[in-house]
Amino acid sequence: MSKTIESSGNLPHPPPLVPEQRKLIAATVPILAEHGIAITTLFYEQLLDVNPELRNDFSHSKQEVCPLYLSKTCANAYLPPSLQRGHQAEALARAVYAYAANIEDLTPILPVVERITHKHTSLHVAPSHYAVVGKHLFEAITQVVGADMFKGNLYEAWGAAYWNLAHVFINREHELYEAAQWVGWREFVVAKKIQESDEVTSFHLEPKDGVPLELYRPGQYISVQNFVPELGLRQSRQYSLSDVPNPESFHISVKREPGIRTVAHSGALDTAKAAHPGWMSELLHARLAEGDSIEVAFPFGEFFLDDSAAPVILLLAGVGLTPLLAMLNTLVKADIKREVSWVHAVRNERVHAFREHVRKMREAHPDRVCTRVFYSEPSASDGEGRDCDVRGRLELEKVPREVLRLDAKDAQYYVRGPETFMSDTVSGLKSRGVDASRIHAEVFGSGATPK
Repeated sequence: MSKTIESSGNLPHPPPLVPEQRKLIAATVPILAEHGIAITTLFYEQLLDVNPELRNDFSHSKQEVCPLYLSKTCANAYLPPSLQRGHQAEALARAVYAYAANIEDLTPILPVVERITHKHTSLHVAPSHYAVVGKHLFEAITQVVGADMFKGNLYEAWGAAYWNLAHVFINREHELYEAAQWVGWREFVVAKKIQESDEVTSFHLEPKDGVPLELYRPGQYISVQNFVPELGLRQSRQYSLSDVPNPESFHISVKREPGIRTVAHSGALDTAKAAHPGWMSELLHARLAEGDSIEVAFPFGEFFLDDSAAPVILLLAGVGLTPLLAMLNTLVKADIKREVSWVHAVRNERVHAFREHVRKMREAHPDRVCTRVFYSEPSASDGEGRDCDVRGRLELEKVPREVLRLDAKDAQYYVRGPETFMSDTVSGLKSRGVDASRIHAEVFGSGATPK
């Protein structure tokens, strides 16, 4: 196992920004709003053209550069409509804009820093990556905005700003690497492969070297890497760990993704089809068999179960169940007997993973575990009261007050699922008097934290 951590000693270390520099950066906000997409599109093209080795870290399903998570996971606050569409190719523009727009007070983007650094360390981002990103980002800005404008004091102000922010990430990432059991990829073997529903399959991964695993926090994730023959590249993806931490193995439960859909226009008729599968999920489901090997990174993630004795309410939609399942399993087995609610939105019985597992937990611990299941697209055979509690979309007003545990003023709420679901759920909890400090929502991608 490797524990080598790259030094940042040879990188620029400018002093903190002075007021004049902050004013210059704030003044560029309108320019970024107008040209942000053009800048970042050119940035990605030139980055990969000059650094083809990064294509091994480039997600061809999502069109994002994995080791450059700094550029695509910043807060979405205060962005103009032109930068709010959420496509991965636009995420760097959102990040640069957010930084410039909040240069006088970075408080709105600070909550995102911890999330970004965990994503970075999961993908082994090194200090040298920041030099690569900075070089190509500044070249793209210069080409789009013009060398006659992006020069002198303005260029120097942005250089100082970039490296001041970069070192915030580099320093925190160094701390995370120091605390990890290993850095880089470690070979694991698929000990078990279990189909949980029509869409979800679980993989039990054991370290090939037999060295016991350090325990992670329920809710965290691992990165896995494998070679994709169709691309001729290695690809990495992050998957939440879905069971109680143990020293023998990691468990992940993966949804089979259909891939990006493209629309072909033919007169008045539009037809949609999958351009290609979600490369890694397709590989895991269709090709990775028991006994096969796969490379795994040490667990990271800032979204995890707290250590208090307060009641826990888990609100989830679809495959967002995976980190919350690890929390549920841990809570049931823990010495501290915390009350827990499982509120799950899923389409129907065919895609309802771990249905029997959760039911058995509720029946074994009726004094502590309660559940509420919603089927948004139930089949004719899905019975209300048998397979689900409510036929319809998850709406908080349809969840009994005692299940939401609204009278417990210290209850902790964990929310996981599609961004719209999380945003609606977080807003609904706040409207019912739940303080924001007790609501924990994980954004697994480049979107903003739900408000």
